[in-house]
Amino acid sequence: MNTARPEKQTQFAKALLELRLLVLNGAFAASSRLPETQLAERIGISRTPLRQAMDRLVEEGLLERLPAGGCRVASFSMDDIIDAIEIRGVLEGTAARLAAERGPDPEAAEECRRVLDRLDEAVSGPDGIDFAAYVRLNASFHELVASMSASRLVKREVEKAARLPLASPSAFLQGQELVPDFRESLKYAQRQHRAIFEAILNREGARAEALAREHARLARQNLDHVMSADPSLAERVPGLALVSA
Repeated sequence: MNTARPEKQTQFAKALLELRLLVLNGAFAASSRLPETQLAERIGISRTPLRQAMDRLVEEGLLERLPAGGCRVASFSMDDIIDAIEIRGVLEGTAARLAAERGPDPEAAEECRRVLDRLDEAVSGPDGIDFAAYVRLNASFHELVASMSASRLVKREVEKAARLPLASPSAFLQGQELVPDFRESLKYAQRQHRAIFEAILNREGARAEALAREHARLARQNLDHVMSADPSLAERVPGLALVSA
């Protein structure tokens, strides 16, 4: 029995998590080469799982391969980010339409209903918005919509699109819980969640798709807010360090 595999998987998971965070938080300048030896020492792993993690981040678009070997941190324009958000919206819209047309699995639908009820509590509690709960439950809702499509291919592509730089449903949620306008946008987003779910239950495919695509565009509005309303907010949004002017 091979006992090394779980350890290798653990090392890879650690390398992937920590390397992704370092890149998104701007530990390395955009377009800079990653120093493998120093990175392995910093994270506390060997270079093999580090290189595996780098391979994964190349697939995700956060790193780019260099002709002479190794990787550098990717750099993105504002148009790249806008396009990434649009791609996620198209794919999530497709997932919502398929979920409506095929009819959601009853267990998945019930789980989605529970998540939405908890999201209602998170945005309307007596002590204000429970921001941490909202971020977690928002991610769960989007995952459930993808699952309800009953398509492994669509689910996989939705997950892949959400890993595009600054395109995930939670990309612009972090670090902005104290901004009044932003807190209000979470309540609006929750109303959209409810509308998407109702369209799925009512087997309204075209409406579900349109609502999901519109919902994804909230990320574009949040991006505009971060970049124009208060530049200091940008420092708290993982990934914006990779965006060129």
